Amino acid sequence: MVYFDVQRRDLAELAERSRARRLAVPAGRDFASNDYLALAGDPALAAAVRGAIDAGVPIGSGGSRLLRGNHAEHEQLEAEAARFFGAEQTLYFSTGYAANAALLATLPQRGDLIVHDALIHASAHEGMRLSRAEARGAAHNDADGFADAIAAWRAGGGTGRVWIVVESLYSMDGDQAPLAALAEVADRHEAILVVDEAHATGVFGPDGRGLAAGLAGRPNLITLHTCGKALGCEGALLCGPRVVRDFLVNRGRAFIFSTAPSPLMAAAVRAALGLIAEPPRRGRLQALIARAEQLLAPAGVRPTGSQILPLVIGDDARTMEMAAALQAQGFDVRGIRPPTVPAGTSRLRISLTLNAGEEDVAALADALRGLA
Repeated sequence: MVYFDVQRRDLAELAERSRARRLAVPAGRDFASNDYLALAGDPALAAAVRGAIDAGVPIGSGGSRLLRGNHAEHEQLEAEAARFFGAEQTLYFSTGYAANAALLATLPQRGDLIVHDALIHASAHEGMRLSRAEARGAAHNDADGFADAIAAWRAGGGTGRVWIVVESLYSMDGDQAPLAALAEVADRHEAILVVDEAHATGVFGPDGRGLAAGLAGRPNLITLHTCGKALGCEGALLCGPRVVRDFLVNRGRAFIFSTAPSPLMAAAVRAALGLIAEPPRRGRLQALIARAEQLLAPAGVRPTGSQILPLVIGDDARTMEMAAALQAQGFDVRGIRPPTVPAGTSRLRISLTLNAGEEDVAALADALRGLA
C-alpha cells in the first residue's frame, strides 16, 4: 500500500511546472515583506508588550472569547480602533484571512448576491465558498461592471441584499480600487460595500486610516484592517455598524470556535495605531515610493503609486530563476506564480518598506538591469 500517492503526484506536477512552494527563512535586503513602516521590530512595540507583561497581561488567552478568552486588552483595542477608523464597532480576529472568511461565510444570507472583484484575495473566496449566498465576479476595478452584474441579477429575479466586495489596494498589482464610484453603486442598489484595507492601512489616508477613510461612518460600509502588515503586529480589525459585530459574535463560527488572539498582541496593536498616526513614517515611505518608481522604471517595473511594484515576467520558470538570482545577490525578492496571480502573469513582487532605503533600491535596480 502506497500512502499519500495523490499528494505525491500533485507535488511532482507542481515542481514540473515550476510552481512548487517551499518555506525559506528571510535573508538579504527586505523587498518581500508587508512590514511597510518597519514597525515589526520597532522598540516602541516591544516596550508596549513588556509593559503589558509587567502589568500582568497573560501571553495566552486561554479560550475562545465567548468563554474565558475575552480580555480587557481585546476590548480596549476594539474601542480605540473604532474611534481611530471612524466605525461604530470593531471586532478583533486572529488573522485577516480568518476575518475575511468569517465575514463572507456568515453575513450574506441565502438569496443574497456577492459581487466581488476578479482579483479579490483568496480569503474572500474561502468565505464565499462557505456562504449561502450566490457569488459573481466583476472585471477588476470596473465600477460599471459591478453595476451591470447587479442589474443582470435583479433582472433574473434576484431579490436579496447585494454585497460588493473589493480591496482598496491590491496586493499583487499595487493599484487602487475606485472606491467613490463603488460607493455610489452600492448606494444606488442599496448594497453593502465591503472594503479590505489590508495593504492600505497605515500607508494611505489621514493618519494612516486607509483609502476608505473618507467613507467612514456610512451605514452600508464594512472595512477590514489587518494588523500584520503596516501595523507590524498580528490579527485583523473588522469595522462597521454594531449589528455586524453582534451578528459575528453570535453566528460567526470562525470567531465563536477559535481561541482568542493573545492579549499581548492586542496591546501591541493599540500601540501601533498610535505610531501609524505619526506623519513622518508615512512621509518617508511615500518619498521612497516616488524615488523607487524612478529608479526601477528602466528595468521594466510598472509604477503604481503605491509600495507594491510588480515586474511581470509571464513565464513561471523564468520568474523563479530571476528571483533566485536576486536572492543570491542579497535581495529578498520573491516570485509570484499562479494561482496567486492569473496564468501568464507570473511576476516579481517588489515590496517597498522602511526596512530598505534608497541606496538599497538603487542597488536592486542595477541588479535587475543585469538580469535583463
